[in-house]
Amino acid sequence: MSRLKTNVGFAILAALATTATPGLGQDEPAVAAGVMALARAHWAAERSGGTTAQQRANVADDYTEFNQDYPTLLVGKAMAEAMLAVPQDTKPMFSDMQNPHVQVYGDTAILTYNFAGMNRSADGKINPATAKSTRVYVKDGGKWWLVHANFAPVRGPDD
Repeated sequence: MSRLKTNVGFAILAALATTATPGLGQDEPAVAAGVMALARAHWAAERSGGTTAQQRANVADDYTEFNQDYPTLLVGKAMAEAMLAVPQDTKPMFSDMQNPHVQVYGDTAILTYNFAGMNRSADGKINPATAKSTRVYVKDGGKWWLVHANFAPVRGPDD
């Protein structure tokens, strides 16, 4: 009987050790595919000239963002939408997510990737658009919401 209790105890410890590893993101392909699809849908709405509401359909009201154009934290979905409403002198023509990696922690998903795109300027010239990007999503009410993004510039060794 003592040996049985010992074996059961080891089995329980082994099960706990393999199912609850704190600090490690879970590999959840369906979640990864879903949050990557949300980013791609944003780009598609942007390329097709969709409204700001279409471009920001999955953005939380308390969204925050760091980007390469502004030196401060941008706070709120309303701020992001107001900035999108300003007519741009460039139009996105191509957007691609390279080296995507998704970490899932319960109802939080972190999408990190290299952005590679092309924009057409007002004079018709095509320019590359690149960034090191991170998007943080939180699942609330059965829906994934973008709560924070960081779009860092890609700099060469001489920059």
